[in-house]
Amino acid sequence: MSAPPIASILIVEDDPKQLRLYSKALRGYRLTCVTSGTAALEALQEATPDVIILDHILGEGERGADFLPKLKAAAAHVPIIVVSGTLAIHDQLKALQGPSGAHFVLEKPVDIDQLERTVEIAVTECGLGEAVRMLRSLESAEKVDRDEPDRRFTERLARQHGLLRRLRGTTERPNISLFSREYQVSRKTIIRDLRDLIQRGQLPAEIYPEWQTELGDDAA
Repeated sequence: MSAPPIASILIVEDDPKQLRLYSKALRGYRLTCVTSGTAALEALQEATPDVIILDHILGEGERGADFLPKLKAAAAHVPIIVVSGTLAIHDQLKALQGPSGAHFVLEKPVDIDQLERTVEIAVTECGLGEAVRMLRSLESAEKVDRDEPDRRFTERLARQHGLLRRLRGTTERPNISLFSREYQVSRKTIIRDLRDLIQRGQLPAEIYPEWQTELGDDAA
């Protein structure tokens, strides 16, 4: 494998200088850059990123904060980092509130170390990991039985999140048997998890190309 699997970031920014800063600071990630909120919505139809970095002042007279509801509607589980040098404090708080709120707001000029830390948290703790925690909380409140289908769905997402965290940043082939023992599921289940991650674009197909031929009947 030529490169380790990495997280993907959709950057919505029209300032070339800011884009160069992001490209340098986030060189360890797979970056897709667009200049407007409209283009960002189109990009989400093609692929779902792990994180969205959204500038407030965009091309074509658009305002990033105005696109928060649409972006959340298109990819509700994807954490959004709003970057702005013009939002007042009350507008920053507003951007973080409610069902269409961003996860983080960073002020310009962006501190590189803070940006890197924020993106790392967004990738590892938000998104899929946050969805798993919410589902488990709901199951606990509703006293969902472990064998019910909804619980099995949550456990699958939790397992996939664990696999994703283990496999990102490494060039080693996944040890299917080891993961099978650790998670106490069949090899087919692990292969299916890898398939799901690959098809969602969260892992490259090169990490385990055999999934297409090895995956048989429904996994246990």
